[in-house]
Amino acid sequence: MAQILTFLGKGGVGRTTIAIAAARRFANRGKRVLLAIQEAGPAPGLILGIVPGAEPQELIPNLKVVQLQATVLLERSWEEVKKLEAQYLRTPFFKEVFGQELGVLPGMDSALVLNAIREYDASGQYDVIVFDGVGDQATLRMLGMPEIASWYFRRFRKVFADSDLGKALSPFIQPISSAVLNVSWTEDIFNQPMAQQANNQLEQGKQAIADPNRVAAYLITTEDAGAIATAKYLWGAAQQVGLTVGGVIVNRATGDGAESEEFEPLPISRIPIQSINDWQPLIDALPDFDQASQAPRPIAVNVAERKVSLFLPGFDKKQVKLTQYGPEITVEAGDQRHNISLPSELSGKPVTGAKFQDSFLIISF
Repeated sequence: MAQILTFLGKGGVGRTTIAIAAARRFANRGKRVLLAIQEAGPAPGLILGIVPGAEPQELIPNLKVVQLQATVLLERSWEEVKKLEAQYLRTPFFKEVFGQELGVLPGMDSALVLNAIREYDASGQYDVIVFDGVGDQATLRMLGMPEIASWYFRRFRKVFADSDLGKALSPFIQPISSAVLNVSWTEDIFNQPMAQQANNQLEQGKQAIADPNRVAAYLITTEDAGAIATAKYLWGAAQQVGLTVGGVIVNRATGDGAESEEFEPLPISRIPIQSINDWQPLIDALPDFDQASQAPRPIAVNVAERKVSLFLPGFDKKQVKLTQYGPEITVEAGDQRHNISLPSELSGKPVTGAKFQDSFLIISF
C-alpha cells in the first residue's frame, strides 16, 4: 500500500508546482513515486518539461508521471464492467456496447479518477502517490466518496429489507437469479458477490482516508487574503470527509508570517519565491510529510465518556448543523455533510447534548 498525498487550495497558488516538488523529494530519497495529475490541459507539461500521457512514464529515476484522462479511464473501467457481467450473467448484454462510444457524464470523472488511484495503489508498484487534483470541494467529495457510498449502501439495504416491497420480493429473488445468473444468490440482494466486492472496496477506501499515514492533505496558500480564506474553508471541509490535513504551505512568501495564527495548531512552511527550473531550494523548503499523523484528527470517539468530537476549523457555530433522523447522526458544515458511523455502543443512541468550542463540535450521548 502506498502513501497518498494531495494538496488543497485556491487556483493559482502553485499546487501543481508544490506537488511536483514533493514527488521529486520522495524520489530523491529512494521512494518509488507516481505523480498523478488530474488536469487535462497543457499547463502541467510546461512545468514538468515533458508531455504526460495516459500511461505512467519516467520523469526522473524513481519518479513516474501520469495524466488521468477521463475518457481513457472510462474505457478501462467499462472493460472491467463487461468482465464482471460475463462472470455473473448467463447472457451478457453489455458486450455490444463499447467503451470508445461512451461519453463522460458530469461527476463521472471524479469516480474514475478515484478508482484509478485505487488501482495504482493496489498494484504494489509505488511507495508514494502524489495526487495533483483540482484541490477544492470536488477533490474532497471525491475522497469522501467511499464513506458516502458506503452510507447509501448500508442505509438503503436496511430500508429495503424492512419495507413491504423487500419482504414481498424476497421469495422470488433466488429463483429469478438462478435463471439469469451463473451463481446462486441468497434472498438478500445486498449480500451477493458483486455487492460484497464493492462494499469491501468502499470499506478499504474509508480506512485509508481515516489513516493519516496512508492519506493526507496539505493546504497551499499565498499571503493573499482570498487564498488564506479559501485554505481555511477547505481545512474545515476536509474534516467533514475524515481527511487529515497535515500542515500549511505558504507559497511565494515575502512577509513576516502573520497568517500563521489563522491555521493554529497546524505547522506552517513558508516558501520564498524560487528561480525558474531550480527545484532544489523548493524541495528543501517543503515540510516533513511523514509528520501528518501529528495533526489534529478529524474525528475522535470516546465510548467511555459517550462523546464524539469533530474538529471543524474555519467554521463558526452558526455554520454547523447537527441532526439525528435515523440511527446515525449527520453533521453539516459549509457545503459538506458527514454521516457519522458510530460504534455499536453509541449507534442508535439519542444525542443528549452538543457544544461548539475551540473549533471542536463535541456531541454527547
